[in-house]
Amino acid sequence: MILQIQHIHKRFHNHVALRDVSFGIPEGVVFGLLGPNGAGKTTLIRIITRIFMPDEGQILFRGKPHADEYVARIGYLPEERGLYRKMEVYEHAVYLGMLKGLNRGKAKEKVEYWMKRWEMMPWKKKKIQELSKGMQQKVQIMASLLHEPELLILDEPFSGFDPVNAALLKEEIINLKNSGTTILFSSHNMNNVEEICDEIVLINKSEKVLEGKVREIQHAHFENTFDFEFEGNVMGFTNALWSGGEVLFSSQIGNRNTVRVRLSPGVELNDVIGSVLPVCRLKEIRQVLPSLHDIFLKTVTGKDKAISSITQTE
Repeated sequence: MILQIQHIHKRFHNHVALRDVSFGIPEGVVFGLLGPNGAGKTTLIRIITRIFMPDEGQILFRGKPHADEYVARIGYLPEERGLYRKMEVYEHAVYLGMLKGLNRGKAKEKVEYWMKRWEMMPWKKKKIQELSKGMQQKVQIMASLLHEPELLILDEPFSGFDPVNAALLKEEIINLKNSGTTILFSSHNMNNVEEICDEIVLINKSEKVLEGKVREIQHAHFENTFDFEFEGNVMGFTNALWSGGEVLFSSQIGNRNTVRVRLSPGVELNDVIGSVLPVCRLKEIRQVLPSLHDIFLKTVTGKDKAISSITQTE
């Protein structure tokens, strides 16, 4: 584990921000830190970066008690953006690199590498205040990478990005992971989390409520839901299904229908297949795993949502 969070408590006056939070972040993964607003995510990140100190518990960095000396090995993109608006992009990025311990020559080398890689050289002499929100975001992400951190913390990194730059950042996150960087990724966008995270932890009301590998969590929350693709009449399919399951929705493309069905308790998939075969021509059956969005809502609100997930073929 590159980072171990052990029984962290944090209180501000009468508000408990974190209550006995423990989990570990393996090395070389993209790890999602999830939770609704006010759950305690930002407080935990600030404890990891030693902006705050915990009231109880400890953090281990590579098995040793976390200390100021290890902060230099962490890159941090905070949710609250903070750039000097009247500085030029290039000089600002070099300055931020030097704050991370690079000498000026090395900082300039790294800044030029990333500016060329992300096609930012035309903005080299622009003042920060002249940049779009997305371009300012690029500058801050670049600054968090200049010192080649072992652990990179990204708090809502896609904020302000258009689809092209969002795709570029996703690709860069995967490249960084493949090169050995561990990434702690906090976001409210469950689609992004599902696409790039290997493991997640969910914090709600100051406590950890869910933890594990993304695919294992999805399988654990599987609700016997399948997509049936067939040629035939939807009404006939539904009548044949009878009490074997609940139809969540249906769609039609050409002469093919797709019906999503959540099987009733005690009903086996083969039972449903046997019931509908006489009235339709089955083409494909796909197991539907719940999306992280659905799991997030169900875990946080306690309310069961109809599955709106992407379809996985198992």
